Amino acid sequence: MRRSSAAPLNAFVLHRHDWSESSLILDVLTREQGRIVLVAKGAKRPHSQLRSILLPFQRLHLHLTHKRAESESEIHVLRSAEWCGGHTLPPAATLLSGYYLNELLILALPRQDAHPLLFDAYADTLLALQASPPSTHTTGTAGTAATLRAFELLLLQAMGVLPELGHITATQEAVEPEQHYRLEPESGLCRLGERAPVHDGLSGRALLAIQAALDQGDGAALRQQCQPVLTAIRPQLRAALHYHLGTTTLRTRQLMVDVQQLLD
Repeated sequence: MRRSSAAPLNAFVLHRHDWSESSLILDVLTREQGRIVLVAKGAKRPHSQLRSILLPFQRLHLHLTHKRAESESEIHVLRSAEWCGGHTLPPAATLLSGYYLNELLILALPRQDAHPLLFDAYADTLLALQASPPSTHTTGTAGTAATLRAFELLLLQAMGVLPELGHITATQEAVEPEQHYRLEPESGLCRLGERAPVHDGLSGRALLAIQAALDQGDGAALRQQCQPVLTAIRPQLRAALHYHLGTTTLRTRQLMVDVQQLLD
């Protein structure tokens, strides 16, 4: 016998690929169950209502169906899907940024591990990308960059690997507003070396403001605090992500670079 989940799951499609001539395999981020994998049977058929719904960046309500004998399987079967409205595709200049977020989530999150606050942050980040001012560059504007850096911070926090930015990790000494620090993948937050250029580090004042925004769960404030320190924070977050994700190359990031080089 088959049964459907009692309540719909709030979800976003992160990735989809073909399975047979008429069906799809979906990697989905849900608020209630975390990242799950679904089979959408018949979704590619010309008259299937799922065909125009199961797209990235669209907030969905999903109903799942499964057999009792498969209740412990990681693969779920999609029964129906409804578009919740309110979300559209990011503009062309930030579309790759949206796929970059999806790739990060697929690499970072294990299956069946719910992160409702991160789900909400992802939805908020998509709205911020949609509101980004037009740009002729594939990498977008400084506002787009700040939006990505803010989400990277939230993702590292959800993974449990972002150190508390108000204290030096090794000594728990309080950060001083006028001093400069650096986020290291292995050792956490460290004081910037005496011979290191100041622009390679982050001021204590900036770190304290970023931590305050993280504590408040305020995505807009976090993006605002990231924007003045983009040059310094970007390589530090990139190194942290590569270290904790166990990869040196993200496909979407490399694609951004390649497209920008073509345009240049």
